[in-house]
Amino acid sequence: MQLTKEDMANLKDVMENWKNELLVYKFALDQMNTKFSIISQEYNLIHGHNPIEHTKSRVKSFESIVNKLARKNLEVTTAHAKEHIHDIAGVRIICSFLSDIYNVVDILKQHNDLEILGIKDYIKNPKENGYRSLHLLIETPVYLTNGVERVKVEIQIRTIAMDFWASLEHKIHYKLNNAVPELLTEDLKEAANIANYLDEKMHGINNEVDSAKKEPEEER
Repeated sequence: MQLTKEDMANLKDVMENWKNELLVYKFALDQMNTKFSIISQEYNLIHGHNPIEHTKSRVKSFESIVNKLARKNLEVTTAHAKEHIHDIAGVRIICSFLSDIYNVVDILKQHNDLEILGIKDYIKNPKENGYRSLHLLIETPVYLTNGVERVKVEIQIRTIAMDFWASLEHKIHYKLNNAVPELLTEDLKEAANIANYLDEKMHGINNEVDSAKKEPEEER
């Protein structure tokens, strides 16, 4: 199902009715951003380093939601959007080290207000193109004046190297309108492997630093 410009123009009227319906996703992101800020500060206080370098969050645009529903051959309604599109609210967490990614996941698993609906580990099982990241689909309660609504949020957790590769890979596909030559595809896979090697190397160095810090304490 392909939407025409006329279809999109007609849907602009619908968009006004969506604003209040989809505002709950912004509230969900506000809550998640506060949660990650608290995790960062407390973890830094206890362990002496911050597992989260920075976070990015966004609510999917109206046009992107409409196009995704069209690709699924679904009628454009907020009910269909909430039921069938799980990344309307998205958070990307950038970590320094591989171990930080799994530490953040373990912390989130302990939060009883969150329900983890699914985990996709593209670090242990990279995508064919070399993409690495860990994806969580969670559901969080949003407390409104007229009750509680549980909202799905997609969380992507990756290292700086993974984020660097993914950002450039996305730009290359955008520039070439997804018609990336095979030779360039192979180069991107090689670059992904190099980024992974860097992650593993820095992870090892960080472990050595941690061990060196503990040795003087044990001698005392």
